[in-house]
Amino acid sequence: MKLARFTYQDTIWLGLVDVGAGTIDCLVKQQGDEDLVIRFINASQEGHRAQTAQVTLPISDVQLLPPIETPSKNIICIGKNYVDHAYEFAASGYDTSVKDQGEVVPDALIVFSKAAGTMIGAFDDINPPWALSKQIDYEAELAVVIGRRGRNIARKDAYDHIWGYTVINDVSARDLQSRHRQWFLGKSIDTFCPIGPWLVSADEVDPSNLEVSCWVNGELRQHANTRDLIFDIPTILSTLSASMTLCVGDIIATGTPAGVGVGYNPPRFLKPGDTVRIAIESIGEIENTLR
Repeated sequence: MKLARFTYQDTIWLGLVDVGAGTIDCLVKQQGDEDLVIRFINASQEGHRAQTAQVTLPISDVQLLPPIETPSKNIICIGKNYVDHAYEFAASGYDTSVKDQGEVVPDALIVFSKAAGTMIGAFDDINPPWALSKQIDYEAELAVVIGRRGRNIARKDAYDHIWGYTVINDVSARDLQSRHRQWFLGKSIDTFCPIGPWLVSADEVDPSNLEVSCWVNGELRQHANTRDLIFDIPTILSTLSASMTLCVGDIIATGTPAGVGVGYNPPRFLKPGDTVRIAIESIGEIENTLR
């Protein structure tokens, strides 16, 4: 199942995507403030089946929105979760978490967050504040979306708490990360989290074996497989839920592979007019232009 939030004729809808046909079957339109996707996930967990509104639209006629509107907390992000990226980031001089070369590959989860208000749709523009930052970077990531509330989740039960998966670009202002010696401000600029294009239900995805790729202006910059994660998804959920309750609709970005702009010598930061395309096997792709 591929579940999308989208705007059509000034109305927000929830729909089921048929990628092969290039269409979306409308389910329900937004009424009030309740998050359509969280309501759908809760209903599906209770055994309710979705009824379509008998309206089918071409995907090309709608504007895709972030699949989740209101997670219960900031987007939870995992840092340095691929070995090659850990080394490139340490060598870049921007990694304030490393004290010596013996600490390059983390032995425990590195966790930070990104403001939920940064989310934009799969094909929306990224609008950096160029007067504030000149070192804009991209990070292709697989994101997990929680489908069942849980605390102290055991590794063996982790996948029971996942509804599905989506694609994230964890856009980052590297100079702000370095200046403030933490990552929140540099990660939480408005429009710095393209996400989508939809949620793909867990039954359609093997998250332990997915190709993750990123192109900048058509040039392949990142390519890896999620089997190379240092900390796998069960470890991520178990570790996080030991400290906090994970709620329906919460979003967890699992980390980016090597090939980010700051990893090059000299760094290859993004410029106005650049286009970043990220594709994850079995899920889909997002593409965003910097303005």
